[in-house]
Amino acid sequence: MPPLATEKESAAKIRRRYRTLLLVMLAVLAAAVLFSFWVGYYHLTPGEVIKAFLTRLGFAADGLDPNAITIFWNIRLPRILSALFIGASLSVAGATYQGMFRNPLVSPDILGVSSGASLGASLAILMGAGSLMVQGAAFLGGILAVALSYLISRKSPHSQTLSLVLTGSMIMALCNAGVTMIKYVADPNDVLQQITYWLMGSLTKADMEAFLWSVVPMLLGLSLIFLLRWRVNLLTMDEEEARSLGVNIRRYRVIFIVASTLLSAASVCLSGLIGWVGLMIPHMARALVGADYGRLIPASAMLGAGYLLLMDDLARSLLSLELPIGVVTSIMGAPFFVYLIIKRKEG
Repeated sequence: MPPLATEKESAAKIRRRYRTLLLVMLAVLAAAVLFSFWVGYYHLTPGEVIKAFLTRLGFAADGLDPNAITIFWNIRLPRILSALFIGASLSVAGATYQGMFRNPLVSPDILGVSSGASLGASLAILMGAGSLMVQGAAFLGGILAVALSYLISRKSPHSQTLSLVLTGSMIMALCNAGVTMIKYVADPNDVLQQITYWLMGSLTKADMEAFLWSVVPMLLGLSLIFLLRWRVNLLTMDEEEARSLGVNIRRYRVIFIVASTLLSAASVCLSGLIGWVGLMIPHMARALVGADYGRLIPASAMLGAGYLLLMDDLARSLLSLELPIGVVTSIMGAPFFVYLIIKRKEG
C-alpha cells in the first residue's frame, strides 16, 4: 500500500477512535447526571426526575411527592448544572494555558484570577454584601487581577510568556496578602467563618439565579476557545517559528487569556476556590485523545464536567456533614500532582 494511502487510513482510524471516545464520554456524563439527582439526603429515582422535569412542561405529576419537585428544580438541578459548567470551564482554561505557556504543570490561576476573585469576594463579605454582590465582586476581582498581570508584563523587556508568569505570581501574592489582612480584621464569630467557607469552595448555595448570572461569561469563553481551539497548537510552537509562519502570536495570546479569564473568574465567583481540576483533567484528556488541541479541548470539557460532578457527589455523600468540594478535589489532586512531577522527572 502506498505511504499516502496508509497515512490517510491511519488518520481516518484516529478520527473514528476520537468520535467513539466522545460518544462514550457523553454516555457516561449522562449517566453521571442521572446518578447525581439520586445522591443526597432525599433520593430521587430516574422516574421521579423525569416526572419532576415534565411538570414545567405542563404534564401532571401523578403520585409524585411535591417535595421531589421542589428539590429537583430548586436544589439539585442548579447544583448539577453549576458543577457541569464549572468543571468544563476550569478544564478548558487549564488545557488552554498549558498549551499557551508550553508547560503541563500550569493551572488556570497562573495569572492570579483565583487570588483576585478571592480578594474581591472577601472584601464584599467583610462589607456585609449579599450573595449576588459577593459573586459580582469575585468576578470583577478576578478580571482585574489578570488585566493587571497582562498590562505589567507588556512593559517587561523579557519574553512575554516569562513576564506573564512572573507578574501573575506577583499579583497572586499581593491578593493573597490582601485576603490575609481581611481575615485578620474580620469578626471571628461571623464574617471570618463566611470568608473561610467561601475560600474552601462549595456548591451548597448554588441556585438558578446565581448559575444564570455566571453561565453567560462561561458560554462566551467556551465559545471563543472552541471556535479557535486549533490555534492553540500554534501557541505551543516557538515564538520565532510561529512568526515565520505569519502567525500573530500576540493577538491569539490575548484572545485566549481573555477567554480563559472569563471561564476561571465565572467559575470561582459561582463556587469559590476549587483547585486541581484545571491541572488534572487536561492530562487525562491528553492521554485519551493526544496532544492535538482540536480534540483535546472538547475532551477536556466533557471529562472536566463529569469529574467535578462526581466530586460534588462525593462531597455530599462521604459523611453525614457535607464536605466543601474544594477539599475533596485537593485530596484527589495532590497525589496526581506528585505523580506528574515524578513522571516529568523520569521523562
